[in-house]
Amino acid sequence: MRCLAYRPLAWVAAAVSRLPQGLLLVSTSVLLPLLWWPLARRRRIATVNIALCFPELDAPAQARLLREHLRATLMGILELLRAWCAPARVLRGSCDIEGLDALRAALAEGQGVLLLTGHFTMTELAVRLLGEALGRRMSSVVRRNNSPCLEAELEHARQRNFQPTLAKKDLRGLLRALQAGEAVAYSADQDFSYRHAFIPFFGIPAATLLGTPELLARGNARMFALWPRRLPDGRYRLRLEPEWPGWRDAPPEEAAATYMRALEVQVREAPEQYLWVHRRFKTRPPGEASFYA
Repeated sequence: MRCLAYRPLAWVAAAVSRLPQGLLLVSTSVLLPLLWWPLARRRRIATVNIALCFPELDAPAQARLLREHLRATLMGILELLRAWCAPARVLRGSCDIEGLDALRAALAEGQGVLLLTGHFTMTELAVRLLGEALGRRMSSVVRRNNSPCLEAELEHARQRNFQPTLAKKDLRGLLRALQAGEAVAYSADQDFSYRHAFIPFFGIPAATLLGTPELLARGNARMFALWPRRLPDGRYRLRLEPEWPGWRDAPPEEAAATYMRALEVQVREAPEQYLWVHRRFKTRPPGEASFYA
C-alpha cells in the first residue's frame, strides 16, 4: 500500500541524494540551528546518554559532543537518502573497505553472512556501499515504521538498491536469508525487553539480546563485524572484522559482552557518529528508575 501524499518527498529525496558530498556536510551546520527546537526530545535523550557514558567530560565538552552528534545525525538522514536513492555513480570512489576479500570469499562458498554492526548514524549507507563493492544487493534487519503507509514508501525506496528488509522480530525470515547464502546487516545494540541480559556498555548495564551466535548456527552462517566511519574529509571507511575467537561457542552472556566491548571501542573512536538520540538504556534492571523520565 503506497501513499500518494509521500510522492513529492520521494522526488525531493532523489534530488538531495545527488548533491555533492561537501554541500551536504555544510548543510548540516545550517540545518542544526533551524531544527534545534524541533529536535528537543531527541536532544534530551542524547544529553542523558552522553552524560551517562562520558562522565569524564566536563559540561562544555559534553555540550560540544552533543552538537557534533546532532550534526552527524542530520548528516545521517541525508546519508539515508543517498543509500536509498543515489545512483551508483554518485557513490563510486567514496569509500575504502578493509577486509573485503575475506567477506567475498565467504559469500563465494555459498554461506550466509551476518554483518554484525551497531546503530551508527550512517549504517544503512555503509550497507549500500558494501553492496556496491560486492556487486550484490544486501539486506538489513530494521524496525518497521508505525505508519503502514509511510513504511510502504520507505521499503519502496530501499528496494531500489537493497534486498527486501527484514523486520526486527522476523527470526524465520532472517534464518531463511542466511540459509540461502545472503549477507544481512544486523544491529544488535537495541534495547530488547525479552531474552536479554544487562551487559555493560560504557559501564552502564544495557538490556542486550542474547542468542546471536545461536542464529549463526541455525542459519549455517558466518559472522563479520561491520564498523563504518565517516572521515573528516567526507569520505567513508568500512572495516570488516572476522568473527572473534571463541565467540560462537561462548556462553550467551559472555558472547553478548564481547560484542558490546568491541562496539564500545568503535564508538569511542568517533563518539559523535553513534546514535545517542536512541534510548539505548530504556529497559532498566528491576527496581531501577528510568534515565529518560
